[in-house]
Amino acid sequence: MKSYVLGFREIDKTKLMVVGGKGANLGELSGIEGIRVPDGFCVTTEAYKSIVEHNEELRFLLERLSLLKVDDRDHIGEISGRIRAVIEGIAMAKDIEDEITGYLSKLGEKNAYAVRSSATAEDLPLASFAGQQDTYLNIKGRAAILQHIRKCWASLFTDRAVIYRIQNGFDHSKVYLSVVVQRMVFPQAAGIMFTADPVTSNRKVLSIDAGFGLGEALVSGLVNADIYKVRDGAIVDKKISAKKLAIYALEQGGTEERELAPEQQTRQTLTDGQIIELEHMGRAIEAYFGCPQDIEWCLEDGTFFVVQSRPITTLYPVPANKDGKNRVYMSYGHRQMMTDAFKPLGISFFQLLQTMLGSAEMPVVGGRFYKDVSHELSSPLVRNMFLKNIGSVDVLMQNAFYHLMKRKEFIRTLPRGKTTMSMGTGALSWAIEALKIYLKNDPAIVRELMANNEKSVRELQRGIADKAGDELFDFILQDHKELVAIMSEPRSVAAALVGILAASSLNKKIKQWLGEKSVVDTLSQSVANNVTSEMGLELLDVADAVRPYPAVIAYLRHAKDETFFQDLAGVEGGEAVSRSIRAYLDKYGMHCSGDIDITRPRWSEKPTSLVPMILGNINNFEPNAHSAKFEQGRLEAERKEQELLRRLERLPGGRRKAKKTRN
Repeated sequence: MKSYVLGFREIDKTKLMVVGGKGANLGELSGIEGIRVPDGFCVTTEAYKSIVEHNEELRFLLERLSLLKVDDRDHIGEISGRIRAVIEGIAMAKDIEDEITGYLSKLGEKNAYAVRSSATAEDLPLASFAGQQDTYLNIKGRAAILQHIRKCWASLFTDRAVIYRIQNGFDHSKVYLSVVVQRMVFPQAAGIMFTADPVTSNRKVLSIDAGFGLGEALVSGLVNADIYKVRDGAIVDKKISAKKLAIYALEQGGTEERELAPEQQTRQTLTDGQIIELEHMGRAIEAYFGCPQDIEWCLEDGTFFVVQSRPITTLYPVPANKDGKNRVYMSYGHRQMMTDAFKPLGISFFQLLQTMLGSAEMPVVGGRFYKDVSHELSSPLVRNMFLKNIGSVDVLMQNAFYHLMKRKEFIRTLPRGKTTMSMGTGALSWAIEALKIYLKNDPAIVRELMANNEKSVRELQRGIADKAGDELFDFILQDHKELVAIMSEPRSVAAALVGILAASSLNKKIKQWLGEKSVVDTLSQSVANNVTSEMGLELLDVADAVRPYPAVIAYLRHAKDETFFQDLAGVEGGEAVSRSIRAYLDKYGMHCSGDIDITRPRWSEKPTSLVPMILGNINNFEPNAHSAKFEQGRLEAERKEQELLRRLERLPGGRRKAKKTRN
């Protein structure tokens, strides 16, 4: 037998699809010890379904509504209005009406009630639909309550609710409405409590908005609220606002605005003791639900009541922390110039690689990888090295860390332990190889290592060409192991390490001797085998291939990835340009913006992503710019080298310094 009405004590989170988000939360709240929730019940979604599901006119209107886009505001308003009229005009079945009036009799028909909408797509962890449907306060009498239940059902199709569902991809016909009927509280004060500061996102600071009368005055923006900040049982900040108006319930039903007496307008709404009492309630509710909460409360005759609690959906999530200590996390993606969130497959693929490399596990939050650098910052020995290393990659991130280091009390609360900069099991072999490479000082090793990598890529291309289905996945897993072996091969790691240390040492010595910073940036211009530079310079060659053909330039402005080369072949000059672009993609086509996420479309998969850069090169550079820029950079590096050596030779012990720098 279907239940059309459930009391709060019969409801928990498993009833979400029956009583909606608001109703489920009220049921859970009712079971928390020490938390007072005004009595009430929910008219379930089964009642709503029985009213609307077999109405042909409504079904026709919903089908029309499903075809509309956000921009169709006039049609949305027209169809939504007709749907609301249909729902409010449908007669309520006798068995539903009897169940509702039966619960009203238990609670007292003469009492006043708040009648609130509770949608199945409301107060969800990833979307907050709070406020999209209607709420009616101080409703008295059986007939009025039944009427306002129908109004709540109809409010599922207010213009704002419909538009919000369209924007968030919810099917109008799959969102059902429950109605909460709750004993009305006549408060002297009411407001909202956030168990994490909504301004700073500090989860240890609780924020309370408070005003006189009903909370609707605050929610609607009619008055400014007092704002109290509380941390660990202590009030850390207060803002007492001027409150000229308040909303109060009327004896005969409904509400009215009243102007407050002058002496009350600037009075603190809650006493300090009441503020601390509210904080204790907020923390208890937060602990029960396991996440920061947005809580609606009211104060009646010295007693606090909670009339709603929902997750705060605007807070950026934080990784789980078992020991409860402070942590500092660094976005790995931002360090790699990747600011977007990873897709699930990209996360899985990257985690597999990290596991095979034996790297420290990085938590995933909001689709992004984070490194816990708490141990680095808490270690006096490692801290400076870590901060300098960050500065070589991202100065803004380095500045943020330096700013954080000023908070010495906070830094002292960070846990100590093994840092992510600690060398792994291969450290000894890497160090030995690095010493060999340093002493031999032979550039040929770079060419040898590159040749080995290119050979492994060719073997991969041959091996993967005929694979499909499960065989393809098995091949990828096996290739992952080979990739890890290549990435951790001692000579490769050692060669990179020697290069990094050499550049760092040269910068440090030149700054010490001559007072000039970052000279390696100039000296490393136009060096051979700098893939990042060559990738940009060779795109200038592609621009030169396109430049003579106006028809190709016109085509590129509206090219489609699916038929890019096929359509290009039909344009004058298309064959020559196609050869140039294909050659570029054969060499660099595995790259893209944010390429550490394997799911991102590569240039070879989406060649149109190169078009803005190609056209920009045509507009901004002369023909043969590749050679000109490379030669310009080489000459600048050469001149800088000679200048530095001359200046060094003029210093005390300069010949020795110049020889050391040259080597």
